[in-house]
Amino acid sequence: MTRAYRYLIAEDEPLLAQVLERQLADCWPEARCEGTAENGDDALRRIAELHPDVVFLDVRMPGRDGLETAQVLSAQTVAPLIVFVTAYDQYAVEAFTAAAVDYLLKPVEPERLARCVARLRERLASGSREFVDEVARCVEHLLARRQGNHLRVVRAGVGHAVSLISVDDVLWFESADKYVTVATAKGDSLIRTPLRELLEQLDPDIFWQVHRGTIVNSRHVVSAVRDELGHLELLMRGRKEKVAVSRQFAHLFRQM
Repeated sequence: MTRAYRYLIAEDEPLLAQVLERQLADCWPEARCEGTAENGDDALRRIAELHPDVVFLDVRMPGRDGLETAQVLSAQTVAPLIVFVTAYDQYAVEAFTAAAVDYLLKPVEPERLARCVARLRERLASGSREFVDEVARCVEHLLARRQGNHLRVVRAGVGHAVSLISVDDVLWFESADKYVTVATAKGDSLIRTPLRELLEQLDPDIFWQVHRGTIVNSRHVVSAVRDELGHLELLMRGRKEKVAVSRQFAHLFRQM
């Protein structure tokens, strides 16, 4: 027997929320609407109470908007799948597409909604959290871009939990296979955000690329030394390991 999934619609325009609910009733009849929320704070309260499987988030809402709401949700260990609904913000649409995050453009076309529902069915059946992680990376990038701010926090997996690490505490980022290691004085964590995307979001005055696969926090560099072969290495505050610097970036430390 197919499970009856449940969803919540967060939309500040009641008529638009009603239209989307009717459309979903037509193309996803086995799912049940748990109601609507008029802003992000209302959505978070209802999600905590009802635990829906999916939330349809309007990007632009008064108070806490859809992106800020998604940021809160994606940091939780258990979170609903998120579908963004937007009438504009072309840059956001491009980012959602690039990050494999689903979105709907207003007015929502039945054919597009049907494809979205098909993807939701597949992801709900798989039980994978990868989609939530994709949303988190996308949202962090968009918020930094929209606010003109640099990245302040990274989300990292630690066992079965998710931790929020301030970038001020990060000593270095190092790419490894499909992951990036986040090194702090307390230990290492892993994230999926590509090193290239991190570099675009970090403050370039503080975070310096020192190798093809390494970015260091310059505020935590204690000293730069050369080994017996002449290779430059960095001693970082709070760690015994040394970070290698390639010749391409050696000029950054000539005054040290």
